[in-house]
Amino acid sequence: MRQGLETGGLVHLYYGTGKGKTTAAMGLALRALGQGLRVRVVQFLKDGRSGELEPLKRLGAEIFSGSGEMKFSWTQTPDEREKTRAAQTALLERALEEPWDLLVLDEACAACRTGLVDEGLVKEAVLHRPPGREVVLTGRDPAAWMVEAADYVTRMEGERHPYDRGIPARRGVEF
Repeated sequence: MRQGLETGGLVHLYYGTGKGKTTAAMGLALRALGQGLRVRVVQFLKDGRSGELEPLKRLGAEIFSGSGEMKFSWTQTPDEREKTRAAQTALLERALEEPWDLLVLDEACAACRTGLVDEGLVKEAVLHRPPGREVVLTGRDPAAWMVEAADYVTRMEGERHPYDRGIPARRGVEF
């Protein structure tokens, strides 16, 4: 029996190329807040300006996210990558300092895959979480250990997206 099954603290994985991974995770955070649970959201590789963050904060979620200076990993110099890794790891460390009931690790798959967070710390947060605590991982290409650890595995595959027709991301829908 995987850790947490007997106490209700399970691992959720929302992954794939389709839209909706973060949206699903934030929906679960909203549901947990509505039930009086302590929610912490760590957004890796994002600039902290996503539209869902402010309402979640107002409802009591604690948000740990990057700054408006975030650059795509493939455009970063080695020095910038090291600074990003340190900053992303620090976000997770801060999020883990206080008790929580639901921890959302948004874009954890990409952050781990690109080495822009300490994967050992992410693994520790997931595999050695206190009993009864729920964790959500999101992203495109999860590590094998993430798939193995997950109790819920949802793959979101895109079949059609407006971006393919040249329609840019829209405020309130994609961010």
